[in-house]
Amino acid sequence: QVQLVESGGGLVQAGGSLRLSCAASGRTFSTYAGGWFRQAPGKRREFVAAVHRSGGSTRYTDSVKGRFTISKDNAKNSVHLQMNTLKTEDTAVYYCAALYSFGSEAVNYWGQGTQVTVSS
Repeated sequence: QVQLVESGGGLVQAGGSLRLSCAASGRTFSTYAGGWFRQAPGKRREFVAAVHRSGGSTRYTDSVKGRFTISKDNAKNSVHLQMNTLKTEDTAVYYCAALYSFGSEAVNYWGQGTQVTVSS
């Protein structure tokens, strides 16, 4: 069992930056790939980024490539999402996830979510 707790969400102006963090407890996060998903009002939850369990490889959905960076710190049992050049369309609840594998978007565990609001 893994418990995931996100932090770092908030309100930011377009063009600004935020850093989301996800702290894991219970079973070590090092055995899982890490992921971030988001859900905007009235929309389905969508994949944003994933990082290999080793932290050595990453992948992103096209809309955030070049702006977002996912990272994993196995020593601190955590995953982070650095979000730069934020746009209003990035507004959503962001969820941390422990993935079954790096290449999959199947989720083993979810966090509770953190709100990110980007104003124009």
